[in-house]
Amino acid sequence: VPVQLFTDGITNKLVACYTDEGMADAVLVRVYGRKTELFVDRETELRNFQVLRAHGCAPDLYCAFQNGLCYQFLPGIALGPDHVRDPHIFRLVAQEMARVHAIHANGSLPKPILWQKLHKYLTLVKTDLSPKVSNPSLQQDMPSLEMLEHELAWMKDTLSQLGSPVVLCHNDLLCKNIIYNRTQERVRFIDYEYTGYNYQAFDIGNHFNEFAGVKEVDYRLYPSKETQLQWLSSYLQAYKQLTQGDRGDVGVSEEELEALYVQVNKFSLASHFLWACWGLIQDKYSTIDFNFLRYAKLRFKQYFKMKPVVAALQVSK
Repeated sequence: VPVQLFTDGITNKLVACYTDEGMADAVLVRVYGRKTELFVDRETELRNFQVLRAHGCAPDLYCAFQNGLCYQFLPGIALGPDHVRDPHIFRLVAQEMARVHAIHANGSLPKPILWQKLHKYLTLVKTDLSPKVSNPSLQQDMPSLEMLEHELAWMKDTLSQLGSPVVLCHNDLLCKNIIYNRTQERVRFIDYEYTGYNYQAFDIGNHFNEFAGVKEVDYRLYPSKETQLQWLSSYLQAYKQLTQGDRGDVGVSEEELEALYVQVNKFSLASHFLWACWGLIQDKYSTIDFNFLRYAKLRFKQYFKMKPVVAALQVSK
């Protein structure tokens, strides 16, 4: 059986197995990265995969084994930073995210996983990396553990007051996790390791941060306010249509747009903080060829750069 190794992922190893040259019959086998069970709950991932599948938002899952999964290959192209800025494609992304967010929008929802996850990551950073702090390359451009504790408390205090609804979120919508199928004119999301109930604004803010790319991160690519408002308008229209259906007007007001814009940009801070801590943990354990330490430092740097800017954003009364 011919196999093709995909090298874009930085958490797991992913291989396609197929017999048809056009890969029409391909199945994907994903082998979990070393020690990823420290920050990925695999049982929850499986459950979320099945929920998304039941709602037409995920491929078929063929089997799960102790250290991986086997599932259907979705034909299409994995997006890059150019695609997610293309208005035609980003409207499809916004609509697909609304589709995922609307899955359980009317039931009673569990608590958002964000705070528990951030605490867990920070605890891992503290316990695993304290001996490593003597490492000079780690100390440079790295905030102290006390400072990180302080920032986490500040975020929890500030962001949980913003009134962002809790929905089923993907939580890791980097470009390569979005597959665009031109014949169907639809995008689909892949990789549900970090999927779980979370703040709506976190999922969107996290995606906007990913406009900057992963291998070569460039925050000048973060979407402008104008692009964000177009994106958010497509999202809100789709989300309201899916959650309110025929109950009257699904128009989007300026106030709603502005409020979501402010929430999203404030929550983008939590995304920087989370992936920076994740990078430090991966730096210690992962066998994947990627400079996790450099990535962590970049995310912390961007967090502290953007904090005063987004902290000043207010919803106009």
